[in-house]
Amino acid sequence: MSDGIMSVMAAEVEPRVKASNYPEPFASRVAGRVKRPLGDMFGLMNFGVNLMRLPPGAVSALHHRHTRQDEFIYVVEGGPTLFTDAGETRLCPGMVAGFPAGGTAHHLENHTDRDCVILEVGDRSAGDEVNYPFDDIAAVIGDDGKRCFVHKDGTAY
Repeated sequence: MSDGIMSVMAAEVEPRVKASNYPEPFASRVAGRVKRPLGDMFGLMNFGVNLMRLPPGAVSALHHRHTRQDEFIYVVEGGPTLFTDAGETRLCPGMVAGFPAGGTAHHLENHTDRDCVILEVGDRSAGDEVNYPFDDIAAVIGDDGKRCFVHKDGTAY
């Protein structure tokens, strides 16, 4: 919760303790990315905001699409490459991209020699599941009502 916090320097917010929720062999594919959960520190419940740093060679996420969650990114620094169903687009500071629920699958990669910094915003729609078209993984809602990872055939990781 916010504990009365009104403003902070985004780059000074503590990064997530766990770099990824993906099971192996997928977690190691996003090694190097650093996410700072900005929205959580203010107690935001309807949407999440992260400041993500991608060092050279890092990947933001597995190629994915959400069933209910909208996502939005704003490039703060660097030149990440955006991968979507339509192909690749090199981004630069000041560029934005949005991904409506059920829309194009997407992810970012840093193919440059300097860090990329991206502000990412996503809503927290209940019941959201995630499809990963290139990998044998899916994020589904388990019997306990929480998101969990399964193989595409439904067996648990």
